[in-house]
Amino acid sequence: MTAMGTRRLPLLVTTLAAPAALTLALTGCSSSDSGPDPQPTATDLAQGLASGDLSAVTFAGVAADDVQKKYDAAVAGLGEVKPNVTVASLSEDSDTSATATLSWTWPLGEGWTYTTKAPLKTTADGDQWQVDWQDAVVEPSLRNGDTLDATTVAAQRGDILGPHGVGLVTERPVVRFGVDRIKVGAAQAPESARRLAQLVGIDVASYVKQVKAAGPKAFVQAIVFRKDEVPPAVTDAYTRIKGVDAIAGTLPLAVTKDFAAPILGTVGPVTAELIKDNPDVYRVGDVAGLSGLEARYDEQLRGRPGVQVDAVASDGKRTKLFVTKAEKGRPLHLTLEPRLQLLAERILSGVRPASAIVAIKPSTGAIVAAANGPGTQGYNDATYGRFAPGSTFKTVGSLALLKKGQRPSSPVDCPTSVNVNGKVFTNDSFYPPSANGRITLATALANSCNTAFINERTRLGSPDLVDAAATLGMGVDHDLGFPAYFGNVVPPASETEKAADMIGQGQVLASPMTMATVMASVVAGDTVVPQLITSVEPAATSPTPLSGAQAATLRQMLRGVVTSGTGIGLADVPGPPVIAKTGTAEFDRGGKRLTHAWMIAGQGDLAVCAFVDVGTTGAGTAGPLLEQFLRGALAR
Repeated sequence: MTAMGTRRLPLLVTTLAAPAALTLALTGCSSSDSGPDPQPTATDLAQGLASGDLSAVTFAGVAADDVQKKYDAAVAGLGEVKPNVTVASLSEDSDTSATATLSWTWPLGEGWTYTTKAPLKTTADGDQWQVDWQDAVVEPSLRNGDTLDATTVAAQRGDILGPHGVGLVTERPVVRFGVDRIKVGAAQAPESARRLAQLVGIDVASYVKQVKAAGPKAFVQAIVFRKDEVPPAVTDAYTRIKGVDAIAGTLPLAVTKDFAAPILGTVGPVTAELIKDNPDVYRVGDVAGLSGLEARYDEQLRGRPGVQVDAVASDGKRTKLFVTKAEKGRPLHLTLEPRLQLLAERILSGVRPASAIVAIKPSTGAIVAAANGPGTQGYNDATYGRFAPGSTFKTVGSLALLKKGQRPSSPVDCPTSVNVNGKVFTNDSFYPPSANGRITLATALANSCNTAFINERTRLGSPDLVDAAATLGMGVDHDLGFPAYFGNVVPPASETEKAADMIGQGQVLASPMTMATVMASVVAGDTVVPQLITSVEPAATSPTPLSGAQAATLRQMLRGVVTSGTGIGLADVPGPPVIAKTGTAEFDRGGKRLTHAWMIAGQGDLAVCAFVDVGTTGAGTAGPLLEQFLRGALAR
């Protein structure tokens, strides 16, 4: 086996089925009626070579155990694979000698096939046929203890690309730091490993153990840095540690370490579980996608590794016998725009609770940003989180009321509290007292009056909220080719639940992607289905369509949120007029009553949702994040 970039099989792409039954074609036979038949001996040999067990084969002048050792040594370099061996033909050269032609197929690459000759001869008394063993029985070129050795070279992994072919995950320059055992003796190596581990900040004991166990010619990697991210302290100090080297190379990496990490996922050595679940696909030492899109599209991205088989003589000389080239993986195309994704991640970088920003182009449904803040701890809350959306859901409630004939100018009652079957609902503590009493539906939405929307529930039938939600792209599942949660909106089981649903609590749940989709549908004037994987076309749905008049009225009402309501902080954002809706949703965690903070907005061909798991108000916590994103998106 060779060193970096290669390893012993099995790193296989094609596994050939080896039939248990072996076929035998007899040609040129002239067996005497009174003599033994060489066929059983040839068949035993083929079966033994295929199974790797030669104990049932009789050999001339040598014990079966000795031949077994020779055979095992000859094929050990091919790994754990087994060949398919059949008797292609059998020719009796005389009464005492015969030749079996064996057909071999090894499951390497697309299949390595060849034939060999196996000489047979009878015992002195002529009663039994035996195999006259030669190394060439295994492969025609083998002589005097030669062995077979297979090396595999991993295929170049397919890139993950953004719009216009921009590399989101592609080969990028790296520097590998490690101990080169050629440059340091066994006595000094552990000390060098200890110093390097301390310098780069990895587990000292584990790395020292690896270096001790490594061979005298091994390069034992400690850590890999992006070329432009090597710490100056490492650059300055590593050369003073005996035997430590820095090797330049490339690895498939995202734009940055954190770029869409919970969605893109990771690539690394296959796990024992992967091998157990997919024994025909993965082998020890393989590299594969372990999470996210890298795992889901691993078959497409990983390509097909190449393999080379050499005959290795006792002096180390290698002769190439078989080779198949590696095939690069096929790229995966996404809609994420690096500039907007990086902008969203930069905005969220200082937010301690779990947070997310999702941005969608209403004209196409393309998700151009789906960022998770560091507080999500690696989870993909942006497209798959499940949270009560609070008053952002009043966008859906407003559409349901418009479908029932209400208008922005329709009068509604906004008391300080309302009692529904013993459950008391109130407005948020920051609700302006001047907006209580008899107000218009537009004012109730702009100031986010809970009690007004709860009172208006009586105008709606059981399925009306569900229908309005579906019209705005919420609550109807689609397979988008990535983890996506479209929300939960179901008919209420009670009046109390119906009241809670009207203000985005109760049984209503959504992801930030869900609420960005709701806003995108309002902006587009049609039901938007988001898209991240360009090759995945979701199945068409037929919700009740959004009429032009309804869409225009919703945009007018949501504009009022910005000009005279809770979203007034966005009023001075440059560019096209901004429409928006804020939201808070109470929930209990660890014995405490906490609040989700939301804000959704639309501007031009952009619909955005900002979410913070634990905040104060939508306007105060999520609003500034969304404002930063809109301003940054306009800047070029």
